[in-house]
Amino acid sequence: MRRPVPTILLGMLLVLQLQLWFGRGSVPDVWRLRQQHQAQLQLNASAEQDVERLRAEIRDLRDGLEMVEERARAEIGMVKPNEIFVQIAK
Repeated sequence: MRRPVPTILLGMLLVLQLQLWFGRGSVPDVWRLRQQHQAQLQLNASAEQDVERLRAEIRDLRDGLEMVEERARAEIGMVKPNEIFVQIAK
């Protein structure tokens, strides 16, 4: 062992390279996590579209019921409980 410093440095370099390629946070691990992230972003976008579609459906149902009630009041004189209907003839 004439030169221990270069041997130690070479050993440390080998350990660092092994960690880079096979350890936690390695290059393949980062690639896999990036793919998972992209897949999750696509799932989130799809779920957001579903949520927006459901919100629009709820709005349509809410407005639709109000329109049905308004039409029933106008055409057949529908009244709610404890409500007095007054029709003015023109």
